[in-house]
Amino acid sequence: MQYLIGIDGGATKTACIATDMDRNILFECFGGPSNFLITGADKVSEMLFSLITRCRDKLQCSYSDFASIVLGTTGAGRRTDAEELELSFKACTAAHSVSLPFHVESDAMVALEGAFSGKAGSILISGTGSVMFGKDASGSIHRVGGFGRFIGDEGSGYVIGRNGLSLLSKEYDGRGSKTMLSELVSAKFNISDPDRLITAIYKNQFDIASVAPLVIEVAEKGDRLCKSVLIQECSELIEHIRAMIKKINEPTLNLSLTGSIITSDNYFSGIFKERIAESLPNVKIQKPDYPPAMGAIIMALQRL
Repeated sequence: MQYLIGIDGGATKTACIATDMDRNILFECFGGPSNFLITGADKVSEMLFSLITRCRDKLQCSYSDFASIVLGTTGAGRRTDAEELELSFKACTAAHSVSLPFHVESDAMVALEGAFSGKAGSILISGTGSVMFGKDASGSIHRVGGFGRFIGDEGSGYVIGRNGLSLLSKEYDGRGSKTMLSELVSAKFNISDPDRLITAIYKNQFDIASVAPLVIEVAEKGDRLCKSVLIQECSELIEHIRAMIKKINEPTLNLSLTGSIITSDNYFSGIFKERIAESLPNVKIQKPDYPPAMGAIIMALQRL
């Protein structure tokens, strides 16, 4: 009997499912982070191989029974980067005297395939970063955003957090007005002056995106400056959608949302969905058909 493996890799957790050829889930397991651009391709490869081995043990099969394996992970948006992980994984399995049909896709692509069961539609991801992918009726794939935290990631947790911290830097200097955000950042992260802020960001690898929930919290309480940050980033996401509408070129854009910033019940997601309803009446928001790991299974089937 042959099996498929679909893997959804994230910055903090990796989900792995094994199915039969009819996509019935037979086993599910989890591993650590799989952003190989940060964690390292070799370390991620070992973690992935351990997940596949757990699937083999649970199914009581051999490695050769896995007909197709697809990983969708953050950091694999460019084929050259995806190939780096594929080569590392091949070396890892060779060291164990194993050969596996392993392919790497971006996390956005497996999320897109899962959301619409392989059919046409578009997915907007806004978590730590942001990107939008769409598939038109002919099967062509379109992309908007995804340029990373240095020149992109508009509407993401990273950019909202970064802009919130920028407000603090101005407050500390006297270049800007006081914001309620400063009290929350001081209480949660022990950052209350320029030196501590600079040290946290440039020396201690501070998680900038972790400030985004605080920006959203104080904006909902009426903080004018933080609300302005959210309105700006909401507008950026709306422009992502407008660009995708032009690329898809269909009367209706079926849209699925992914990422805690825009899917959880918070002030920012509320503003964002209201803006879509008001200014983009031809956009239909729908829940994903399946999670990203099943999207990876769909792509694994497509590769047979």
